[in-house]
Amino acid sequence: MNKSKIYKRYQFPSEIIQYAVLLYFRFNLSHSDIEDLLAERGINVSYEAIRLWCNRFGPKYAARLKKKHRGYGDTVNQRPKLSTYLHPKVPTFYDELLVLN
Repeated sequence: MNKSKIYKRYQFPSEIIQYAVLLYFRFNLSHSDIEDLLAERGINVSYEAIRLWCNRFGPKYAARLKKKHRGYGDTVNQRPKLSTYLHPKVPTFYDELLVLN
């Protein structure tokens, strides 16, 4: 996908659009929250524009990430290593009382 072709008719740079969509999907923020976060950085975007970006670019980003994902490999099927060192039980005051009774 050519970036200039995808973002051709949009007023904002591709980095701002990608950042807004990332905030929406990764951190589960509302469109108004993202609008406020971008406004704090000096970028005036309406929540409606953010909603349209998420609807348009969200599935494309997900498909691209899914295509790059190689799977988990052998890490899922490995068994955890058992510890060969057994920790001794440290006697407490209450254990000594039980032994005396």
